Amino acid sequence: MTQPSPAPRPAGKKRRFAGTPAQIRSAAGFYKVLAYATGVMLLLVVVEMVAKYGFGAEIVAGGTTAEGASNVLGFLPEDSFTGGVNLSSVVLIVHGWMYVVYLIADFRLWSLMRWPFMRFITIALGGVVPLLSFFMERRVHGEVERELAEHPQAAKRY
Repeated sequence: MTQPSPAPRPAGKKRRFAGTPAQIRSAAGFYKVLAYATGVMLLLVVVEMVAKYGFGAEIVAGGTTAEGASNVLGFLPEDSFTGGVNLSSVVLIVHGWMYVVYLIADFRLWSLMRWPFMRFITIALGGVVPLLSFFMERRVHGEVERELAEHPQAAKRY
C-alpha cells in the first residue's frame, strides 16, 4: 500500500529544520521526559496547595509533633512540628527548577523545528497548567514526527 505524498509547498516556502532528524528526535525525547516529570511535579504542587490553603496543613516527613509523637509522613498544621523535612517546600522548589529545565527542553525543540514564537509560548504553558503538559507532549511529539516524515529533504546536512 502506498501512502500519498504530502502536498508540495508553494515556491519559495521550502521547509527547513535547524538540525538533523537525529538531533530533533533527541530534543523531542528530552522534551518528553521533562514534560512528564514537570506534569507530575505540578500535580504534587496542586496537592500541596490544597493541603496548605484548604486545610492549613504542611506535608511533613519525619520529625516530631507538638505533642511529642514521632511523625513518619503526614499532613500537620503549620508550626505544630519540630525537625523533619517540610515536603511542601521541597515540592515547590523542585517544581520551580524542573520547570526551568522544561523551558530549556522546550526552547531546544522549538529552535530545532523553527516554529513560530507563539508555539514556544503554548508549549511553555504546559508546565504551568495542571495536566496540560501530558496533552501537549503527545501533540508536540506527534507533530514533530509528522513534520519529519513529511519533509525528509528539509533536514540540514553537514
